Amino acid sequence: MTIDAFIDALPKVELHVHLVGSASVPTVLELARRHPDGGVPTNEEELRAFYTFRDFSDFARVYQRVNALVREPEDVATLVTGLARDLAAQNGRYAELQVTPYSHWRMGLPMPAVTEALDLAARQAQEEYGVRIAYIFDIPGEYGEEAAKVTLRHALEHPPVALTGFGLAGIEQERGPYRQAFRDAFTAARAAGLHSVPHGGEMTGPETIWEVIDGLGAERIGHGISCLADPRLVDCLRERQLPLDVCPTSNVCTGQVAAIEDHPLPRLLAEGLFVTINSDDPPMFGTTLTDEYRIAARVFGLGQAELARLAANAVTASFLPEPDKQRLLAEIRTAAGA
Repeated sequence: MTIDAFIDALPKVELHVHLVGSASVPTVLELARRHPDGGVPTNEEELRAFYTFRDFSDFARVYQRVNALVREPEDVATLVTGLARDLAAQNGRYAELQVTPYSHWRMGLPMPAVTEALDLAARQAQEEYGVRIAYIFDIPGEYGEEAAKVTLRHALEHPPVALTGFGLAGIEQERGPYRQAFRDAFTAARAAGLHSVPHGGEMTGPETIWEVIDGLGAERIGHGISCLADPRLVDCLRERQLPLDVCPTSNVCTGQVAAIEDHPLPRLLAEGLFVTINSDDPPMFGTTLTDEYRIAARVFGLGQAELARLAANAVTASFLPEPDKQRLLAEIRTAAGA
């Protein structure tokens, strides 16, 4: 079996993908044509050019324009089912989808209506595509205390059935003034039974990773690639086997890594860290979850056993119930010939 055929057959779990960022070209075209005043191209060629980024701030600008197309509950559901369709085509079985409810609240969408759309879409994803969806509500860090409060209120008062986690994303450099607000929100979310899955160490140094560990009780960390600059942090992550959601193409497209060949994925693995492979905002970065596995094979030389281990890591690091984890792990072992 070729490595490409092996990757195609491998059951996959996506732990780090954003709702708006998951919108494929057909999905964004559907939304752009539904809301033609949004300033997002309505033909495929122009939209693909629109998805060319110079740096993270440019990416954030494009992301916000696409996010502004999400104006009705139907738009929210369209994004979820579009992701499920795309994952099903890649042998994807499960995703923990990161939703930013504060963005929808700012667009005037009532919290109960957003929750209803998320619940409906999760059922459709399972029934129509065989993809199980769970949700992580994340705070866009640059919007500060108000975003923390709105996100927490939605999570506690109007949670979708499949809500499993609480996160913190956005521009890491702008978190500082709101540190206590974020800590308070995570304390309340964790007390309500939600898992802590903040971003850290994507566009800042190890200090941000320490903060999400010590201040937010992180159970899994989004990105975390700057950890290698701090040997003590590497030791901590290794000892705890604290999972890192690594997104190679994303890090290149947003300018955090100069070229894919320079990505620290091989070093993270060599250090014995617990790594999962993810796509982050796949259509915006011209990638897919399957493509990220292909990069691990072609650029970094990982073989079938190592790719199967990464797939198994994603299952283990997920918040699926244990019996469901074991079933998926058994499928991965079968695919790997183990």
